[in-house]
Amino acid sequence: MQYATLGNTAIKVSRLCVGCMSFGERFEDFLQWTLDYEHSREIIAHALELGVNFFDTANIYSHGTSEEFLGRALQDLKVKREDVVLASKVYFNEGHLSRAAILREIDGTLKRLKTDYLDLYQIHRFDFETPIEETMGALNELIVAGKVRAIGASAMYGYQFHNMQLAAERNGYAIFSTLQNHYNLIYREDERDLIPVARQYNVSLVPYSPLASGHLCRAQWDSGSERSKTDNVMHQKYDEYRDNNLLIVERVNKLAEQKGVSMTEVALSWLLNRGVTAPIVGPSKLSHFDVAVKAVDLKLSEDELKFLEEPYKAHDVVGALKGNIMFSNKSK
Repeated sequence: MQYATLGNTAIKVSRLCVGCMSFGERFEDFLQWTLDYEHSREIIAHALELGVNFFDTANIYSHGTSEEFLGRALQDLKVKREDVVLASKVYFNEGHLSRAAILREIDGTLKRLKTDYLDLYQIHRFDFETPIEETMGALNELIVAGKVRAIGASAMYGYQFHNMQLAAERNGYAIFSTLQNHYNLIYREDERDLIPVARQYNVSLVPYSPLASGHLCRAQWDSGSERSKTDNVMHQKYDEYRDNNLLIVERVNKLAEQKGVSMTEVALSWLLNRGVTAPIVGPSKLSHFDVAVKAVDLKLSEDELKFLEEPYKAHDVVGALKGNIMFSNKSK
């Protein structure tokens, strides 16, 4: 496994991150394909064996039980706290990114993860109601208090990300060190402005959905899996541009066959070769990480990278919100 530094911090992470959205109890109003504790622990243990030390979750995932599963597993596996990098997120909760909400939610997250600090705390979306200065000030408080080592942001528009960084600088607060945006070979809209702003601030990219919910792992569009049947968010993200997306999937498959590797390796390698620090891979089987880790050592030439990129057509923005949305208060 290779390792890299997050932004301007001293935090060292593996070049792959375990996405923990697939861990947790099942609820009727959330994902129907999450893994129970035993299977979640097996995947966490296997990732650690492969040298992966970076884990990303959120207070909203399975109403807090994703955080609980991760914290419990690390304790059961007797993992030293300093040997892992734990990241979580805040926004989909009462109060969104208000100071009161942030100070409340961090304590719940730490309790569920069975730790007294987070390595990385990320805002899950942009809050249209709370003043930016209030949000950045509250996040800075957590760093000063020792509850958080670094902060990051997730999907939003480029101008919003830039404004938040400027507000932090203006007030002497910590700035974002990471950006967890929606980015893969069939969704590249953030290349227009969000990613350039991140580069301006030496912010590390840790994108979610690097395999486009599995579409970049197989030659056919649908898989027949439980997720494929029930994940409406996945369909909303990718089905509208299916015809164009399939052209790219075909090229991923062709290049994978030429190089004698899996499509997963090609899709993840494209991100790593384009400057991404650590794609977030959400495994549901042990074998998923056996394949994913191979991408770290796979090099693609500039011609091969352009071959994969060439068919892409502009998409509607997916991920960034146009306004605040309702929250769920089931987190434990």
